Amino acid sequence: MAAELGHVTVVFAGQSESWAKWIDHQIRAAGRGTTLIRWNPLRRPPSAEAFADLLSAPGRVLLVIDDWYERFGAERFDAWAEALRQVLPAYQDRIAAVSITARPMPEAVIALAPVELRGLRPEIARSRVLECAGIPAPGTLIDLRRGPRFPDDPPDVWQVPRRNRRFIGRTELLEKVYGAFSAAGPDGAAVALLGPGGFGKTQLALEYVHRFAGEYDIVWWVSASQRVTARQQFADLAPALELRDAGDLAATITAVRRALDGTQRPWLLVLDGAGDPERLADLLPEGRGHVLITTHRSEWGAHAENIAVPVFERAESVAFVSRRTERLSDTQAARLAEAVEDMPLLLDQTAAWLDISPTVPVDDYIRDIRDGRPDRFGVMPSGQYPESFEVAWAKLVNTLREGSESAWQLLNLLVCFSHDVVPVRLLQTARHGDLPAELAELITEPSSWNTALRRLSEITSMRIEYEPGPRMDTQTVGTLRMHRLFHRFVRSIQSPADAERYAAAARKVLVSADPRDSSSAGNWARYAALIPHLEPSGALESADDDARELVLNCIEYLRMRGEYHDGWWLSRTAVRHWEASSGDTDRSVLVAAHQLANMLRRLGRYEDAKTVGQKTLGRLERADDVRPIEIIRAKDGLGGTLMALGRYGEARALFEEAATAAAAELGGEQVPRTLTVRSNLAVALGLQGRYAESLALHRKVFEARLDILGGRDALTLNSALHTAWMLRLLGSYREALAIQGHNCRVHSQVLDRTHSQTLLAEHNLALCARRVGDLQFAHAMLRGVREKLIRRRGPLHPETLMVSCDYAMMLRDLERTEEARDLAEATATHYAAQLGERHPYAIGARDNVATIMRDLGEHRVALDLSRQAARQMRRAVGKDHPWAIGCAKNEVAALAAVGETDEAAELGREAADRSARVLGDAHVLTISLRAGLALDLAELGRRDESEALHQDAVARLTSLLGADHPHTRHILERHRPYWDFEPQPI
Repeated sequence: MAAELGHVTVVFAGQSESWAKWIDHQIRAAGRGTTLIRWNPLRRPPSAEAFADLLSAPGRVLLVIDDWYERFGAERFDAWAEALRQVLPAYQDRIAAVSITARPMPEAVIALAPVELRGLRPEIARSRVLECAGIPAPGTLIDLRRGPRFPDDPPDVWQVPRRNRRFIGRTELLEKVYGAFSAAGPDGAAVALLGPGGFGKTQLALEYVHRFAGEYDIVWWVSASQRVTARQQFADLAPALELRDAGDLAATITAVRRALDGTQRPWLLVLDGAGDPERLADLLPEGRGHVLITTHRSEWGAHAENIAVPVFERAESVAFVSRRTERLSDTQAARLAEAVEDMPLLLDQTAAWLDISPTVPVDDYIRDIRDGRPDRFGVMPSGQYPESFEVAWAKLVNTLREGSESAWQLLNLLVCFSHDVVPVRLLQTARHGDLPAELAELITEPSSWNTALRRLSEITSMRIEYEPGPRMDTQTVGTLRMHRLFHRFVRSIQSPADAERYAAAARKVLVSADPRDSSSAGNWARYAALIPHLEPSGALESADDDARELVLNCIEYLRMRGEYHDGWWLSRTAVRHWEASSGDTDRSVLVAAHQLANMLRRLGRYEDAKTVGQKTLGRLERADDVRPIEIIRAKDGLGGTLMALGRYGEARALFEEAATAAAAELGGEQVPRTLTVRSNLAVALGLQGRYAESLALHRKVFEARLDILGGRDALTLNSALHTAWMLRLLGSYREALAIQGHNCRVHSQVLDRTHSQTLLAEHNLALCARRVGDLQFAHAMLRGVREKLIRRRGPLHPETLMVSCDYAMMLRDLERTEEARDLAEATATHYAAQLGERHPYAIGARDNVATIMRDLGEHRVALDLSRQAARQMRRAVGKDHPWAIGCAKNEVAALAAVGETDEAAELGREAADRSARVLGDAHVLTISLRAGLALDLAELGRRDESEALHQDAVARLTSLLGADHPHTRHILERHRPYWDFEPQPI
């Protein structure tokens, strides 16, 4: 009996979960046993017996009183109130109550004198809970930061829409979601709420978030129906996690995901309205937290546990409708639910309509919904939805047309924007001239504006949330959410004239909101917010120059942020629409086509990019009255694609033509556009193996950019990077390292550590460190760059393959030969698949494999592969290219390894002479070729010539690299030199 008296049973309705758990924890921390009983008043009959069952639990009973009783119609409320009055007096001595609502309570509950907990400090609330539970105040203080968080304290990081106070039912589904997360334990879990539109998935997720907020320290809601919006909103979590925006959106997303994966704080991420999982997969952390997804796509089952969300059960429908409007009896609510098939969205809208139409007979309305046709109400049936749905929506629309014309006009404008991110703030700040005349005064006058939006919300069940107005002395609507089904319905019934008039106004609003500077980080959030509205407003099809400029600025924003897939889709769509209406040499079409090729190239789709580039240049060269800048841009873009395809001579020719034209038409050394073309020409020269010419041109561009842009501009940093790259290829390792070390530090300060260009700078720094002999630093740096690129771009992206090729040979240096072989073979295979077997990068990567195979003793196979690579490289780039000479060097080593010394010596001498002619006697490649020749001559008994070549090689390497350099020692100890292929950045 004593144990029973010491026990406390906490009874609560499901929506009070976080309070109940906090109360339970405080009682257990005070040394008493507890039982938690969650009850669902919707499921139980409102009777005295039902209450008696609850109150028969052992020990003291502590009731958690919230506003559950408000969630029913008058009939059910009265029944529960009567049950309370009958039962509570018999249990008065062992029952206490705490209240977490400020709303009026039934008289029977008031008689219990519930203790208020809301608005108190946690320590005071704890004292009151213990007093109600009959527990003496403990003598020692307890750390309230342990255990569940006090429910009145919000999570540390919180971005979630306001709770829906009308939510009702779904208790089993909520418990199922909670159970799925709980069962996963510390490993984290993802749950997808799956079902068609209008079934209440978003509201279910929202209720889960608010009901279980006490379980988490980080809660972040992402509107995921638009990929651009989803990625930006996910990246917006970075400042809250004390992370910097990396400039590149993918890099910021990676940083956020890594932070969530690594934190010990419990977190919940919601992806609401998610479409194709493959397009959102990189927003899924893998850490200890929870991901809740709402979607109509069953494919999410590969990433999460699918939980089907059905329509309401009939009891839930009746309770929901009864709470939404007091006009209906339970029987009428059931008939309405039957008419709209228990669909939550339709129940909400039809009940709202009845609530604002008090003179309409309920039975007549239900009969219209069940038996009517939409054309009776001025709407042609579309066949997209059940007829009863279209009838219900037609009556809503008629109510707006006839009784609230301004709200109807506003709805026609709103559906010309994206449904799930209606740009309320943009409309409030729009210029009068951009809006339809009938809406200009409405939108700019706060009271009229808010009234119209409230009217829309009342009739159509759009959700609105308020925020402080511009003068901070008023509340104005800040967020408006429209269901996509209703959005689509309204669009379908607009007349063509109305649709075009309101869409034109929407485009003007968007154009006025364009910051017109996509390069500035301060404008990126604005562009991310504008992009979802381009398609529904008709901007992608518009012939208006301002609308097209907006689209082009959005595409450039996507390029700046590294969002190449979305940039490809947007530029491709723009080209398709604009070509049809304006011709293929229109300025906006040409800019969009240039960006399309740019995006394709950055996605590694080089053949597609070449097709676009050649088509564009051909048009321009055949057309009259073309601006010179268009041809310059077309040649420059096509040259970049041809470089990626290994067609270096053609690329160089295009760059030379473009550079000459740019200097003549735009100006010379002090014009950024001209410098960009000249920089590309320098890269093409380097890819042709003309390292000294490339270095000289890169230095000129670097100095010019330093003069006009400053030392911390991204373009200046890029020129310094390429200058150091060429110095390294020319063998000036220490100078290259000094320049690249500084360049790398400034990159991380200006562009962040995960930006694409910063990673390229770190890659080059690692290669410089490797060449001066600092292998441990080089390995750590190169490994880090590769890991970042794999997370950001995936293992098959061109940037990742470039680094993987170098990392494989780095592993060989460290004698991790098997690992090196696996990675080298994989890289060679992927290069061949992407670029073709005859591309220089595929050939060079295979030559690296041959070098590693020779280390493993597979001499005959290595010789065959090395011979093949040398032959193919000569065909691809010419016999005097450093890559062809390097492949010949490895062929010499392969011949020597199988005892074919005469052929090795002959080929080695010829390759050394070619290297001296192309790169000079003092270049590392020439010196090491002669050192290898010395080994072969010694084997053939030609000691004097061998020794002379050996001593000359050692002396030159000592002078160039130092006596302690690994390469110098390698040659001094008469080891066989080798060459490894390094892809160059395009």
